[in-house]
Formats: sequence, C-alpha cells, structure tokens
Amino acid sequence: MTFAELVDRVASKGPFQFLHTVLLGLPILSMANHNLLQIFTAATPAHHCRPPPNASAGPWVLPMGPNEKPEPCLRFVYPPNASLPNDTQGATEPCLDGWTYDVSTRDSIVTEWDLVCNSNKLKEMAQSIFMAGILIGGLVLGDLSDRFGRKPILTCSYLLLAASGSGAAFSPTLPIYSVFRFLCGCGISGITLSTTILSVEWVSTRMRAIKSISLGYFYTSGQFILPGLAYAIPQWRWLQLTVSIPFFAFFLLSWWLPESIRWMILSGRSSKALKTFRQVAAFNGKKEEGEKLSLEEIKLNLQKEITLAKAKHSIADLFRTPILRRVTFCLSLAWFSTGFAYYSLAMGVEEFGVNLYVLQLIFGGVDVPAKFITMVSISYLGRHTTEAVVLLLAGGCILSLIFVPSDLLTLRTVLAVFGKGCLSSSFSCLFLYTSELYPTVIRQTGMGINNLWTRVGSMTAPLVKITGELKPFIPNVIFGTIALLGGSAALFLPETLNRPLPETVEDLENWSLQAKEPKQKPEAENASQRIPLQPCELGLGPN
Repeated sequence: MTFAELVDRVASKGPFQFLHTVLLGLPILSMANHNLLQIFTAATPAHHCRPPPNASAGPWVLPMGPNEKPEPCLRFVYPPNASLPNDTQGATEPCLDGWTYDVSTRDSIVTEWDLVCNSNKLKEMAQSIFMAGILIGGLVLGDLSDRFGRKPILTCSYLLLAASGSGAAFSPTLPIYSVFRFLCGCGISGITLSTTILSVEWVSTRMRAIKSISLGYFYTSGQFILPGLAYAIPQWRWLQLTVSIPFFAFFLLSWWLPESIRWMILSGRSSKALKTFRQVAAFNGKKEEGEKLSLEEIKLNLQKEITLAKAKHSIADLFRTPILRRVTFCLSLAWFSTGFAYYSLAMGVEEFGVNLYVLQLIFGGVDVPAKFITMVSISYLGRHTTEAVVLLLAGGCILSLIFVPSDLLTLRTVLAVFGKGCLSSSFSCLFLYTSELYPTVIRQTGMGINNLWTRVGSMTAPLVKITGELKPFIPNVIFGTIALLGGSAALFLPETLNRPLPETVEDLENWSLQAKEPKQKPEAENASQRIPLQPCELGLGPN
C-alpha cells in the first residue's frame, strides 16, 4: 500500500478536507490582491505642470502635446501673452514646481511622491522590488521549510505579509514603502510554497487535481474582488491596509492546520505524525480506523520516500545527461517567458485606455475558461502541444499590439485579454508538465529551479517597460519575442500524456527512447502514477 492509499483508507474524505481547503484557500484569495495591487495603488492619473508661484492671476496656458492634450512634463517659461522676443516666446522648461493631478477618481503612490516624467521609472522599480522579494523569499523560505516544517513557515509567512503590508500603508517615503513591499513578496513566497505542499497531502490521488484546481479558483476569485475593493476605497493607503489586515486573522487560524505527515516522518517525528493521523481520522468519523494505525505501518508505506530523501542530489544533476540538459533548458525558457510576459500584461492594464476596474474584472474572468480549456487540452491533446500552442499564441497577441493603432481600444483590449488567458493556461500546464518530466529523485530540485526562472521573469518585466521611453513599441517586441522563444522551446520537450512518472535518471533515459515509438495506454492504467495539476497561480501570480 502506498502512502496515498493509506490516506485514502483512513482520512481522505470528510469534513476535515472541506475545512482544510477553505483555510488554505482564503489566504490565496486575498493573496491575489497583493500580487496585482499596484495596478490601483500606483495608477498614474492625468497631470500637468503646476504654474510658478509668481504667475499672474488667471489661467496659465500650457504647451500642448501631439495628442492635443496639455504636455504633462513641460510648461512655458513665460506666459504666452508676454511681450518678449520671438525666440523666447515659446520656450519651455520642466515642471520645477511640481504637478497638478486629476485625483477625482483615486490617489496613488504616483500622486503622493510625484512618480511621473523623469521619476516614472521609480514606479516600475517598486514593482520589481516586490517581485524580487518573491524571488528571494522562495530561495530562503524553501530551505527553512525543509528544515523547520511547512506549518511554521506558513504561519510566519501570514504574519510577515500582514505586518509588512500594513507597514507599507503607513510608509512616509518611497524607499520605506519599497522595503515593506519587498517583505510582502517574501511572505507571499512562503505562503505559496507551504500551501502547495499541504494542499494535496490530505486527499486521495483521485481528488488531488480537484483540490488543486479549487485552490487555483480561489486566486481567480481574488482577481474579481480587487477591482471592487479599489473602486470602494480610492485612497491607496486605506486600500493597502484593507488587503493586509485579513492576514492577521489567517495567522491565528493557521494554528489549526496540521503539519505535513511526510515531513514529520522524514524528520524523525513519527509519534507526532501518528497522533495527527488519528486526530484527522477521528474528525472525519473514522476513529476506529485511526486507532488501528501503527508507526510501523506508516513508516512502511513511506519507506520509498525515506530512501529517496536520504539520497543527495544537487542542481548539477539537472545537467548530468543530454536528456536532462534538454529538459532543463527548454523548461527554464518556458517558465521564464511565461512569468515575463504574464506580468507585462497583468500589470499594464492602464495602458489600454479602458476603465481600470472593468478591465481588471475582464482580466480576472478570462482565467475561468482558460483553466477549464487547459484541463481538457492537456488530457486529450497532450502537455507538449498545449504548452507550445498557448505560448506561441500569447507571443503573437503581444506582437500584434505593435501594429494596432492606439485609438482602436476594443481590439487592443481583446488581444491583451486573449494573451493573458493563454499565459494563465501556460502556468497551469507547466506545473503538471514539469512534475511529469523530472525523475522523482530530482523532481523537487527541478521544480525549484524552474520556479526561480519564472520569478526572474516577473521581476524583469517592469524594468523592460522602462524601455518604452526610447520607442513605445520596444517593450512589446521584447515581451512577444521571448514568449515565442518559450513556445518554440516547448516543441523540443517530449510528451508525457499516458506515461508513468520516471523514478530515476535512468528511467528518464529509457522513457525518452521509448517515446520515439509511443504506445498508447489506457488513462486509468497510469492515473495513479502521475502527479496532478498544482494550483497554477500559486507562486505566480504567477506566484
């Protein structure tokens, strides 16, 4: 009997599973607010130069830009009606006395700290710092999670996100705000890592995919909630505080969550693992089944995992053989391009000239059919085809935006929404595909290094947007080209549909040779040997 079958027999169905899903899912729902928060807290309203203090009474005429609107970053040195020589009549200068903003709808960090004109790069920098926090948090907290357990790291991450998010709401300056946002990113990484592991441990193999998808839809629902909160709370500080306070409650509720049984056994806490097993069985009305369990039975069912855990493997093993080098390179490019292009669209909502609140609702809504279509596609067309197609389509959509005039708002919005849906599908496919391609002995290492690449991509995306100051089309050229490269790389990956998971590197070598002449097997024959889809937005959000 495998460990999954043991869980299925003793405690896999009942009220515990429902409560466990809700307690893990509610923070994921709120986490979407933090990932996309700067869409609203860093919105740039219409603005123009403030007239000089010694300006005469009456309206100060501003130079007009190419779109027949007041120039946002320049003003006349002298009033246009002043009696001056012709060569100085139209002279302009930067906004030496600050800016006047249209804050009729909402304020933001942009209006508070004047992050416009020459300082607009700081807005993108703040988002990159947040993404850097997710990257560093994944590296640090992942190791701490293996050392001290999943539950302590999850609990501390809730508290870290609550405290740092609240601190950002009271930040007096941009540097302090950026530090708190960096810590928010670290907290989100800790939540993502621990939730991904804990979410599938207490359900049967058949139910894992359902629970994983359910948690993914919690994230999607959070994307619907954020526009409503932003519309109701136009002050950025109050909005920042509102999305952070709930994590204090999640911190308290997390004490009810049990620790990972596998981690307790592997770290020598077998007695506590048995006690937890029996408590869950009793909660589900299977107290007698729980009492029949013994330490020997649990250890026996986890013997294979204990043996694999004792084997030492490093990142170098990912490049030890030609097939592993090919898999690692192609997957890394696919992960990087997905995170890179995803956040270029998700964080660029205001660039499309459509109502921020409505467009964010549409951006969130597209994930619902995207995830469903992906599940159907990977089950029938396969992982290889699905991943390549969605990335190539996403790259094509982004590149198409270059050729669509800015006044065709509807067409630009349709392309952006479709591209974002394709990238959400890519995330869904990659979590499953990566798990099925790497052998068991290095699967966790492979998942870790590829998640690292998607964090690098999401951290780099805001910085690439700055290149739009040189030529407006440059960012889309870069984002679209990288997405096409990622889709092309996926074409070189082997198909895993209807194939068992490789346990060792040698299994992968033999499996890849057999893949040249695939033999279809019934889906049910291999269902128990494959890892189900993990929550696609965890660790994106594109966590």
